[in-house]
Amino acid sequence: MGKYIITRILQSFLVLILVATITFLLMNMVPGSPFLSEKPPSPEVMEQLNKKYGLDKPLSVQLKRYLINTLKLDFGVSLKMQKNRPVIEIIKEMFPTSAKIGIIALSWSILVGLPLGCLAAYHRGDGVDSFLRVLTTIGISVPGFVVATLLLIFFGVKLKVLPTMGLGKVSAYILPCFSLGFNPMCYIARLSRSSMLDVINQDYIRTARAKGVPASKILFKHALRNAFIPVLTYLGPLTASILCGSFVVESVFSLPGMGRYFINSILNRDYPIIMATTIFFAALVIFMNLVVDILYKFVDPRIDITKGGN
Repeated sequence: MGKYIITRILQSFLVLILVATITFLLMNMVPGSPFLSEKPPSPEVMEQLNKKYGLDKPLSVQLKRYLINTLKLDFGVSLKMQKNRPVIEIIKEMFPTSAKIGIIALSWSILVGLPLGCLAAYHRGDGVDSFLRVLTTIGISVPGFVVATLLLIFFGVKLKVLPTMGLGKVSAYILPCFSLGFNPMCYIARLSRSSMLDVINQDYIRTARAKGVPASKILFKHALRNAFIPVLTYLGPLTASILCGSFVVESVFSLPGMGRYFINSILNRDYPIIMATTIFFAALVIFMNLVVDILYKFVDPRIDITKGGN
């Protein structure tokens, strides 16, 4: 196990270097400059700005310097949005908001999605199953910005029972957290239903039923453990995505998180923030996938994660 974890960490390090390199090259391929605005500066000022931030150097020199600084967790400074402020400070400021909303959204999506999937599988083919399948299909099909906008209009504008922007009150978390967790909840429900249908037809489930074990115990103690493995696989990248913040939800509800700030950095061509946020997101995805691989062993001891199979 220890050797496997060390190998994965080294692989993750190489992947992050590759992500940083590709992101840097793509940013340099984008036409224009972060210093351009409605009133562009003179050529002399542009030359001074490029020299100040090292943009006058050859691309290979810039890339080498950027990778070395990245290894030191030095992502440079903001060029436009919060001029000359270190990007790492901006991430530290924005991430807690996105993480708080993400943890709430992830928690309720799992706590609701798993039981719904189990319930749909147990009542396969009847009215409960049909209703849940329609609900989850709608939840997966409807884009997140549509859900967020409808909730904002109905509960915030029409009924005026919930705040529509900011996080000044506890109630202000309801709409963004529900919007952010609705799609994952529906996907988890469908995924757990499909996995549960495979598991409840196994011989050991039939044996438990023949012994008179209560249905709730069969579902949530015996069957759910094996049915949870595909859901666990999905939770790795999902957790990273939710914790980094939803671009749409944070924009709709005007939340000061990483998602909204990332969108604004793209619109303002603030390249250091774009690259740092991309690397941060990639690192979180890699880390969560490693955590999921390790958790496989606890969910099902028969899985040999070092060989990637059963």
